[in-house]
Amino acid sequence: MRPLLDTAAMRAADAAAIALVGSPALVRRAGVAVAQECRTLLGSLYGRRVVVVVGPGLNGADGRVAAGWLARRGARVEVVPVADQPAVLSGYDLVVDAAFGLGCSRPYHAPVADAPVVAVDLPSGVDADTGDLWGAPARATLTVALGALKPAHVTGPAAGLAGRVVVHRLGIVPSSRDGVVEDADLAGYVSRADDDHKWRHAVVALVGSPLMPGAARLVAEGALAGGASMVRVASRADVTGLDLPAEVVRVATGSIDPRARAVVAGPGLGEGAAAWLAPILARTPSPVVLDADGLDPTLVAARRPDGPTWVLTPHEGEFARLTGRPVPPDRLGAARALAVATGCVVLLKGPVTIVAAPDGTTRVVTSGTPALATAGTGDVLAGLIAGALARGHDPLEAAALSAHLHGRAGARLGPYAGASALPRLVGEVLARRGR
Repeated sequence: MRPLLDTAAMRAADAAAIALVGSPALVRRAGVAVAQECRTLLGSLYGRRVVVVVGPGLNGADGRVAAGWLARRGARVEVVPVADQPAVLSGYDLVVDAAFGLGCSRPYHAPVADAPVVAVDLPSGVDADTGDLWGAPARATLTVALGALKPAHVTGPAAGLAGRVVVHRLGIVPSSRDGVVEDADLAGYVSRADDDHKWRHAVVALVGSPLMPGAARLVAEGALAGGASMVRVASRADVTGLDLPAEVVRVATGSIDPRARAVVAGPGLGEGAAAWLAPILARTPSPVVLDADGLDPTLVAARRPDGPTWVLTPHEGEFARLTGRPVPPDRLGAARALAVATGCVVLLKGPVTIVAAPDGTTRVVTSGTPALATAGTGDVLAGLIAGALARGHDPLEAAALSAHLHGRAGARLGPYAGASALPRLVGEVLARRGR
């Protein structure tokens, strides 16, 4: 997991580093890191024209150090204070944006530039915590994140302005509650023990109806791919001819065997799903993944506060159904607020997926792909999360790791491939990482 620090946490980490090495040393490290990235981007420095726009704070100090380093290596460098910046920067080979960084809280209008832009820590004029824009920031080719990633690097409108983001730790040791999921985190996704048996990782799936029988198969295959040792499917009403994998057990009623380790409910149940699910879920001792038709505010409100944790997996429309309002620009804050209000883990789907726990801890998943914007892919994800829960992952990690795995599998989908191809691709991704 890559640490993700908001403004308060980053300032605390900076303060700890400054106490050890002093502010001048930390600024020097930051400036040199920026300059070295500029050299890599340009290829050679001799005679190249570079302009560095500097603000009055530490971000500007980092920029001045970078300017000196580049000049000593042959670049023709001009330093422009932000108060004197022109409306247009033309004739340069590179623009370094060191106007405002972490603490920007006022509108900033960047000069128009006809050259690549390197942003120091963040594009100037963005809210580090929400990704909102203050004014009109420049679109960076490259952003050199100092110390750690910030929310604005991965979510909100600012993420689209950051370009490629590289992190330089600078010797700062961040204490991070939040993080961005990465491939290495999948190493322990499925674990095995010598005394495993079919009930130890069993999943109950309350899915499917006569109008949407395919959801049952997709959820079941997702759960098996995610590590479920047995899947028991109960559908709403009699679904004749339901095509389920050979490993899946079909049960006639919606009762939940107490030996099951996780429940997934909602996909394909159709109208009236909440009324059917309410008495069943009220008695379950297992964690629940609630998806699709199960994402009903009355059903969520009826969850026992002292019961097992539920995982809610809304897309933007389902979020609006649960909360009565659309998703705001601050998607990270929105997921956290819903998690706190419901006492559930919330997985807010999108090009960047946000997973939040009731204590405010968040995971950000950036592996999403437009290839997953097809019917049924969410059913597979719901099954994956249930399988991860059955394998013993806590709800936050089960949701976050499954979403990352889902994205990696989605990246392998061929043109116009459907959701039914995903479970096999999940297996391929895990096999490459040694399961």
